[in-house]
Amino acid sequence: MASSKPKKKNPRLASGRKRVRQDTKLNAANTSLRSRYRTAVKNVEKAVVAGDKTKATELFAKAQSIVDSVADKGIFHKNKAARDKSRLAAKVKTLALAEKAAA
Repeated sequence: MASSKPKKKNPRLASGRKRVRQDTKLNAANTSLRSRYRTAVKNVEKAVVAGDKTKATELFAKAQSIVDSVADKGIFHKNKAARDKSRLAAKVKTLALAEKAAA
């Protein structure tokens, strides 16, 4: 069975061929950074669901730097990064408050 995507033609000009090479490398780098971002956010959320305050706090600190660096590179918009950090901080904070209330 043939693939659904049409086959792309190879560029004739050297500049076009170079552009394709650069795009391939950039796409791989961006995909990797996007994956790191999502994994960092997911790990914090898992720790919050598990109720592990110390682990959630530690992972949140790491996630903040990853989120900031990815946003600085323009992979995700700065507002999205800020929104995600804010929501994660709120989740970690409610976890800490819930632990205090239980004690």
